[in-house]
Amino acid sequence: MRRRRSLASQLLVWQLVVVTLLLCAVGALTVVQLGSNFRSNEERRMLSVAENVAATNLVQTRMGNWQLLAAPAETARSLSGASYVLIVDRRRIVIASPDPAQIGSTLDTPTTALDGKAWVGTNNDSIEAHVPVFDEQTRQVNGMVVAGAIEPGVFAGALSQPVDLLRYLAIALVIGVTGSLLLARRVKNQTLGLEPHEITALVENREALLHGIKEGVVGLDGQNRITLVNDHASDLLALPEDAVGRSVEELELNERLRDVLTGRATGVDQLVLRQGVVLTLNRMPIEGAGAVVTLRDRTELLALQHELDASQHATDTLRAQAHEFANRLHTIAGLIALKEYDEVTNYIHQISSAQDQWRTEVGSRIGDPAVAALLIAKASLAAERGTALRMEPDSVLGRVDEALSADLVMVLGNLVDNALDALSSLSMNGAQKWIEVGVMQLDDEVQVVVRDSGPGVAPELVEEVFRHGFTTKAASHGERGIGLALIRRACLRRGGSVNVSGSVFTARLPW
Repeated sequence: MRRRRSLASQLLVWQLVVVTLLLCAVGALTVVQLGSNFRSNEERRMLSVAENVAATNLVQTRMGNWQLLAAPAETARSLSGASYVLIVDRRRIVIASPDPAQIGSTLDTPTTALDGKAWVGTNNDSIEAHVPVFDEQTRQVNGMVVAGAIEPGVFAGALSQPVDLLRYLAIALVIGVTGSLLLARRVKNQTLGLEPHEITALVENREALLHGIKEGVVGLDGQNRITLVNDHASDLLALPEDAVGRSVEELELNERLRDVLTGRATGVDQLVLRQGVVLTLNRMPIEGAGAVVTLRDRTELLALQHELDASQHATDTLRAQAHEFANRLHTIAGLIALKEYDEVTNYIHQISSAQDQWRTEVGSRIGDPAVAALLIAKASLAAERGTALRMEPDSVLGRVDEALSADLVMVLGNLVDNALDALSSLSMNGAQKWIEVGVMQLDDEVQVVVRDSGPGVAPELVEEVFRHGFTTKAASHGERGIGLALIRRACLRRGGSVNVSGSVFTARLPW
């Protein structure tokens, strides 16, 4: 099995390759530049040597005597460091050269010197300068002087320069290697020692986890900008496609949801309503990085909870009725033991007429069986808690469809329960506790009004009660006030409304 290289070693190898290539490129450019400078300098030097020889009196007057011209040519070559100095007559015959075998040969190099113009250029592997020799009397061209220097190789020419190129390249290579090692170590520390395949697997696992779990996940940075959101959270919160990178305050979210996401509302299992869905949110701060918020759809769970609450209410009602019936039996038994037979008859007639009166009143005013049954059951529960349940004289409701009937039962039941809870914790100093229920069927809506003898909701909490979904008892009694938010959701879903003024709650449910 092939062994995988670590991230640090891979980074080091690639950095060394880059540094080496960069240094080779710099070295090549430097060599080319030095070679160009070398040729330019040598051309000027050879031209100067050739001009000096051509300007001597001996060369200008003795072009025909090759024996006399050999000395000044050799002297100029040895003093200047040129590779060779040639003297050529007008017929291109070499008459002076450091190579005896070349004397008498013909120079066939292209030149303009015999036309009276100096020439500098490259001839094979030599840098040459051709300077015309003029007759001292007639000023005619009698020949020319050729000074040449054999051009060394590219690297040999570069190494012969004052700048030690290899030394500087070696220093640069050492610096590059050292920097690469330090950078590789830093990268390894910043990646917590994870290798590339481990980082890739970590990212793939994170993506699979985010998009595979049933819970919604939202990541926030220190400025409350969304850094990540999985598909489930995006669907539950109805976020736009460009939500990532945007601040929570920029998105079209209700204030309650903003408070939970930004941490202004603290606590576990925060309940939020979002487009008719009940969500449970938990925010976990991450020091120096922001926070992670998880959310779950609690609508189905809440529906089951309400079904259990309905069963509980039915049980409480039966218990209250049994308790009330037992008290009445004990009272009747006591009167019989005291042989107060007339009082027994009066007592039975009294309690029978009170129950019959409430059933008759509810039955005559409320035509929907579910709503009527709810009011009859709530009367027994209210009686057990020492509270009188009565109905407004204007109440009237006929039979309605099942959907509206279910909404009326939910709204009316929650409002009566909230009123009972509020009154049970109050001391009325002997005054009668009462709850008055009004159900009015109008042309295009059903209006439900529930008022009680308590102090009601403080004016500054009127909007808070419905927006946050908590009652004033939320701090000490948990999340009981979610019922008010559900009432509002049911009313708004039908195009109606719900409001509170003191101890009077009014709900409007259009047909």
